[in-house]
Amino acid sequence: MEFTESYKQTGPCCFSPNARFIAVAVDYRLVIRETLSFKVVQLFSCLDKISYIEWALDSEYILCGLYKKPMIQAWSLTQPEWTCKIDEGPAGIAYARWSPDSRHILTTSDFQLRLTVWSLLNTACVHLQWPKHASKGVSFTRDGKFAAICTRRDCKDYINLLSCHTWEIMGNFAVDTLDLADIEWSPDDSSIVIWDSSLEYKVLIYSPDGRCLFKYQAYESGLGVKSVSWSPCGQFLAVGSYDQMLRVLNHLTWKTFAELMHPYTVRGPCYAAVFKEVDEPLQLDMSELCLSDDFSQGNDDSPEEPFRVRYEVMEVPINLPFQKPPAEKPNPKQGIGILSWSNDSQYICTRNDSMPTILWIWDIRHLELAAILVQKDPIRAAAWDPTCTRLVVCTGSSHLYMWTPSGAYCVHVPLPQFTITDLKWNSDGSCLLLKDKESFCCAAVPLLPESSEYSSDD
Repeated sequence: MEFTESYKQTGPCCFSPNARFIAVAVDYRLVIRETLSFKVVQLFSCLDKISYIEWALDSEYILCGLYKKPMIQAWSLTQPEWTCKIDEGPAGIAYARWSPDSRHILTTSDFQLRLTVWSLLNTACVHLQWPKHASKGVSFTRDGKFAAICTRRDCKDYINLLSCHTWEIMGNFAVDTLDLADIEWSPDDSSIVIWDSSLEYKVLIYSPDGRCLFKYQAYESGLGVKSVSWSPCGQFLAVGSYDQMLRVLNHLTWKTFAELMHPYTVRGPCYAAVFKEVDEPLQLDMSELCLSDDFSQGNDDSPEEPFRVRYEVMEVPINLPFQKPPAEKPNPKQGIGILSWSNDSQYICTRNDSMPTILWIWDIRHLELAAILVQKDPIRAAAWDPTCTRLVVCTGSSHLYMWTPSGAYCVHVPLPQFTITDLKWNSDGSCLLLKDKESFCCAAVPLLPESSEYSSDD
């Protein structure tokens, strides 16, 4: 892997959908760089510090959320002189997002008073009263023709279906939730999944015309759903719960066909590979060492640490480290907090928040555990390569951790005092964006061969 130099950032950073550009917030400025050359192609100055950025799907426009102001500014890469500013006045702006056509911006006011659709074509706007959430509760169909928006009035949750062409309400129906948490269209746009807050275990499948196709409730007492995700193929719906189990439903009967546990002790028979991150002291060969004038100057290329990090394959049974959440505190750190599908829908990775250093990788095709990654530090982020079966993990250390069906390996980032707190793939899988607290860099990722045999020493 090849790494760029580190560059300053003070907020969000993200690739454009077409993978050609990187947008970086540096205080009041929005810096646009080319992904290949890293050359600055545009520099926009905003009116306040940038809290949020989002690319339009066509990669031509980009919006900046200045939530302290509060205000939205949008910019065009092809027309640098074009400007757009959205200010809701006393109502404020809590969140903003693009519509699928890249020519409308949806903003949610403070206290969820209204959701407004702003047109970049004719400056017209459409209002929808009482949106349920600021950043959640809005989902678009894959073809970009319809939007499902959650609202709440008279102590009841509703789903509003809007046309993304005219922004007229095409339908409206109440849903059987106590406190709706979020909503998501299925990948084939045939159904909508809705789930309740953590206080009530309830997952509901609705058709676009308002019929409830299925109601799923794994248990009644205790905290409920923590994470939900459709598989990219649309055939599976994964539900992570506070009871530390992952349940997978099929799209034909909506029945559960897999219940995957995250035990503290892994016992045999277990066909999964258990990779544990270990520190290995560097073995220095002193036999051919000779002193020279260059010795006193030091070697800048030498690693800062007197050891290297690698994975060691462990035997079962093995006890995994866990943290028991305090019973007297709210929002306990337990349950499936990370839930992510591979691009081919064969694998899914999970993290049980009461075992923050453990990443579980499941093979859904064979309904078995494929691998366990045991890290030294809590897992910050895990992201699948959008083009092949490769998973990248970061833990706030100076290393990247990668897994493929062939094995797992560690990669040291050769930048001084650079610790990876977040990471993102670009859409063609050729580049990784790595974030530190106040800087970022990019890594060129080689294509994955058909039959790759990786070693943890790479």
